[in-house]
This record gives sequence, structure tokens and C-alpha cells, in this order.
Amino acid sequence: MRLKGKTAIITGGASGFGAGIASSFSKEGAKVIIADINMQNADKIAKKLDGFSIRVDVSNKASVKTAIAETLGKVEKIDILVNNAGITHLPSPMEQVSEEEFDNILAVNTKSVFLTSHYLIPHFKENKSGVILNIASTAGVSPRANLTWYNASKGWMITATKSMAIELAPLGIRANAINPVAGETPLLKSFMGEDTPAMRKKFLATIPIGRFSTPTDIGATATFLCSNEASMITGVALEVDGGRCI
Repeated sequence: MRLKGKTAIITGGASGFGAGIASSFSKEGAKVIIADINMQNADKIAKKLDGFSIRVDVSNKASVKTAIAETLGKVEKIDILVNNAGITHLPSPMEQVSEEEFDNILAVNTKSVFLTSHYLIPHFKENKSGVILNIASTAGVSPRANLTWYNASKGWMITATKSMAIELAPLGIRANAINPVAGETPLLKSFMGEDTPAMRKKFLATIPIGRFSTPTDIGATATFLCSNEASMITGVALEVDGGRCI
């Protein structure tokens, strides 16, 4: 029960890594808030974990502001923010990615972190405590070709995490990131371009442990980084990648 008494809001918590994090947090005693645009899945996950769901478009200022305000109307305190929501573009030469795709990637993967920080960090400062966990990617450390703008967005998130950690540490607030390798989530097909045995074999060949990451892997790592056991850890971007970045 490493998170007993804690309340965590998880963006993109209705599927994939977000759902894995929510499940792990709940098992360790946390009250989980599933913040997602897909309310059908969010409601289902929240009910299963005895938490609650809230609709949010993480790229939209008004939506994020409303979601945070509504959450704080239901709970006394938020202890943990997990910025997990993310999207990618299909593998393409960088000049062939449309401006619309580029704008969407920046809005969901980077602007979302700015917006959640804008509306939740004052609450953390008021309580002189809080943990921020950003779900970045090995793409921000060891980029794959033809995913340039996605790679760049995750590199931004890693740098933002380190800067947040420096700025917020004196105020009792920690900020860390996790860098998963490609995982068994709805985004896997998008990363690969096509989900075929040959493409999976190609991707797996770059992961020394020989498998994709799972929501359980990321959930376990997130639980540790957001627990008091990691109270001396801030500014870390931890690879959970089976050795891919070595």
C-alpha cells in the first residue's frame, strides 16, 4: 500500500499505459481519477478501480481548467499528476507529415503538460507537496527514423521534466519521467506503420530483452517513482525499455 491515502489524476488513463498505471496505483491504495477524452473506457476503468472518471481534452485550455476544477471539487487534495496522454503520427519522411498532424502532436504531447501544470502546480505549491510523472519515450533519447516530430515531442517532455524538477524541488514537489519502449498499447500499430509478424520482428530485434513493454511494466515503475520510496528522486527520465537505449 505504497500510495495509501494519495489521490492521483492520470491523463489518458482509459487505455494502454495510462490504464496500467491507474491499476497499479489503485492496488497500492491510491484514489485514481481517470482523465480522458474517451469517456466510455474511462467510466469502465474508473468503476473497476473504485475511482472516478472525468472528461478532458488535454490540448484544450478550457477543458483542462474545467477538469482540474471539477476534480478539486470532488477531492480535498491531489497528490500525483501523471501526464500520460499522447499521440503519434504514422511513420513518414519528416517533410511528408502534414501541418495538422504536427500541430496535433505538439498539442497533445507537449501543450498538455503546460496546461496541466498551469492549473495544478498552484495546488501543489499551496500544499508544499506533489509528484508529477511525465510519460515520455525512448524516442526522445534514441529516435527512430520517420517518426521525427513524435521523437521531438518526447525529447521536449524529457527536457521539461528536468527543468520542472529543478524549479519545483525547493517547494517540496518532485518531477520525473518514464521512457517506455514500444509497448502493447493501441499506439503500437501507429509506431510500426503496420502490425505484421515481420514488422514486430523488426521492432523486437532492437530490444535486447526481446519483448515489448507492457502497461504492467509501466505501472510498476510509475508506482515506485510516485511513492515515498522515491522521495530523493527527481529530474530522472527512466528508461523502461529492455535495454534498447544501451
